[in-house]
Amino acid sequence: MSQPCSFSLPSRCELCPRRCGADRAAGKTGYCGAGGVLKAARAALHFWEEPCISGTRGSGTVFFSGCPLRCCYCQNYSISAEGRGKEISVERLAGVFLELQRQGAHNINLVTPGQWRPWIMAALDQARAQGLRLPIVCNTGGYETVESVRAWDGYIDIWLADLKYRSPALSAELSAAPDYFEVACAAIEAMLSQTGKPVLDPEGILQKGVILRHLALPGHLDDSFAVIDQMAAWNDADPGCFLPSLMSQYTPFYKAAEHGIGRRITTYEYRRMVNYAIDRGLTAGYMQQKSSAREEYTPAFDLTGL
Repeated sequence: MSQPCSFSLPSRCELCPRRCGADRAAGKTGYCGAGGVLKAARAALHFWEEPCISGTRGSGTVFFSGCPLRCCYCQNYSISAEGRGKEISVERLAGVFLELQRQGAHNINLVTPGQWRPWIMAALDQARAQGLRLPIVCNTGGYETVESVRAWDGYIDIWLADLKYRSPALSAELSAAPDYFEVACAAIEAMLSQTGKPVLDPEGILQKGVILRHLALPGHLDDSFAVIDQMAAWNDADPGCFLPSLMSQYTPFYKAAEHGIGRRITTYEYRRMVNYAIDRGLTAGYMQQKSSAREEYTPAFDLTGL
């Protein structure tokens, strides 16, 4: 069990790689859209993650408002970019975690939590003192500082992390983050070092480890191949050090069409990516059916459970 953390609001915020310096203690809003009061948009059992996360009873998922990336195609754009959500206290968040445990969740799944790390750590301390015992998942776009990954040590059991791009030009165009690849690689290496190899319980539910996701984008197979090359390099150096997850669920939400990705990927594109990954030795992981690219798989951010 982690030691209680001192809970102080950032007066010059450097929680994410943007290091925007917002005085959130004074209520100022950072690049990520987060201010001085914790804000979330939904808390419920979620059944659409990888099978080792959702299992049969669901993942106890809390969607937090704001995001350091705010990708132009984000399916959760109403909370990541437009600020939808409800202000809640640390005490209420601790209660939410315990309610999800009582509902039978396999784990607590924190979606885009990095901009709220001090608040969430305080809530986890309170919930653990009241009996929370589930593994904690950090569901992240991969754009994290190494310092933040290390700060989560003792709180996060499972990293469910994206590796979105290899090309600085592409990450600049779609996420305004030309440094994405170098920043995400350093963070992912810290995650791998922190958790060690994946550990599953007798039900096949992940208890500790890293899942690395990559979302195929239409017209950008070359960049997907380059991302897979990096994933394969990590796997070659330490076989089985993470579980790969290759996703076909891209749907052209938000401002995608303005940036040249206003269509879904084709079956041909996705099969080429999967076959390339298999050829590079990434065989023990997850792929999706093309039917996953449907708008109904995006949850309604109706403040459920808060």
